[in-house]
Amino acid sequence: MLEPTGPLPPEIYWRRRILAIGVSVVVLALVIWLVVALTGGDDPDQNPEPAAAAVTTSATTTAADASADAASASTTRSGGSSGSSGTRSAGDSASEDADDEDNTSTSATTSAAPVPPGQCSDQSLAVRVTADEPNYRVGSEPDFTIVITNIGTSQCERDLGAGLQQVLVYSLDGNERLWANTDCFPESTADIRSLAPGDQAAYSVKWSATTSEPGCQAPREPVGPGAYTVVGQLGGLRSAPEPFNITP
Repeated sequence: MLEPTGPLPPEIYWRRRILAIGVSVVVLALVIWLVVALTGGDDPDQNPEPAAAAVTTSATTTAADASADAASASTTRSGGSSGSSGTRSAGDSASEDADDEDNTSTSATTSAAPVPPGQCSDQSLAVRVTADEPNYRVGSEPDFTIVITNIGTSQCERDLGAGLQQVLVYSLDGNERLWANTDCFPESTADIRSLAPGDQAAYSVKWSATTSEPGCQAPREPVGPGAYTVVGQLGGLRSAPEPFNITP
């Protein structure tokens, strides 16, 4: 059975048998490799499913917890509103907040009066005030110059009456207001000026070096030596503080 028979030499038949065996071994190895590869590849495909299930379960649990929290919060609010005392307190607080908002709006409206139509807007003007000298002796009367400049791009008019101009003196730190030119001498005369771009209107103000308050009811006391600042104001415009000194 093992001895090859045929018209060809036996070596040829042996070679054919060896070649057939080799091919069979290779084919068998390929089959085994494919089976192992397919078997091993199923695991990664199967693993995401539990992971996805875990994610879905976690998301569902989280959503359920959130719903429970919302329901709890709603229940707490409902319980809180059932108490008459709590309801009155909340209503009083809301009323106080509304009053505060109204007061704030009124204060803002009062402090920032609108510019009459047709006049230069605050955005188109700049205000600066300076002391004519850096140092004044005690007993002298400092002079200040307030300058209003049209920094806009078009010509406009603005009431620059003395009643609308304010020159104020403060302590150096700005915490104490000492004097304003309109405290004791309010002026209501209008002074309409037409200002082209870059035009300036300058005014001089003299200070008696004494304190004053709006309405001029408090006693006026002379200020002592020290460092002070002067500030200019026109309506809602306010200049940067400029320092000066009163020396012994």
